[in-house]
Amino acid sequence: MGAIAAAVQACRERIEAACAAAGRGSDCARLLAVSKTFPAAAVREAHDAGLTAFGESYLREALDKLDALADLPLEWHFIGPLQSNKTRPIAERFAWVHGLERAKIAHRLSEQRPATLPPLNVCVQVNVSGEASKHGVAPDQALDLARLVAGLPGLRLRGFMAIPEADADAARPHFARLRLLLEQARVAGLAVDTLSMGMSADLEVAIQEGSTLVRVGTAIFGARDYSGRLEPAPSPPAPLPLVGEGS
Repeated sequence: MGAIAAAVQACRERIEAACAAAGRGSDCARLLAVSKTFPAAAVREAHDAGLTAFGESYLREALDKLDALADLPLEWHFIGPLQSNKTRPIAERFAWVHGLERAKIAHRLSEQRPATLPPLNVCVQVNVSGEASKHGVAPDQALDLARLVAGLPGLRLRGFMAIPEADADAARPHFARLRLLLEQARVAGLAVDTLSMGMSADLEVAIQEGSTLVRVGTAIFGARDYSGRLEPAPSPPAPLPLVGEGS
């Protein structure tokens, strides 16, 4: 068994154990392999180990991989910050978006989603920890943005995503806050089923707090090398306009 296959098996075992410990079904949380910065060959090896869903953050790099791996039945998730000038290829090539934080971007994605494809699955990103360096809509604006997404024909609202503090114990209350937001969305009549939260270091805590999808990169592929990245790291987010604003 190769290193990636062994890592995939270990991640699955961690997820199953965490689901059991939380009193949920053994498959309560889906595994999304975060393949950003890793080559197409690594994705192919992970697919051979049974994975089909992969997350990317850097568009040019991702599109190269989508082309190189077009022979495989993969489900691609865009999990990075969304910029207006990059929405079209994301709308045309990806199945999921996890980082939606602006109404303007939601409208662009809906308008640019090809009619031949099913609606683009969307998670609204929420800045649950309130950190200035983190992307995401404020928790008190998240339901308004979710309602807007749910009303757009090219999109399918699935739920919420967050990237809280790196320390698992410190992140727990933020994971709980996102779970509460999902419950509030359901009470409000929104058809949501996804909490995209938890990564390599904190997936157990995230699952205990209700995660249905964990985004795991280094625990599968190893440490990342950012030196060859084609795109610069995104700038810290500017203050967001209100959900109803079009600018």
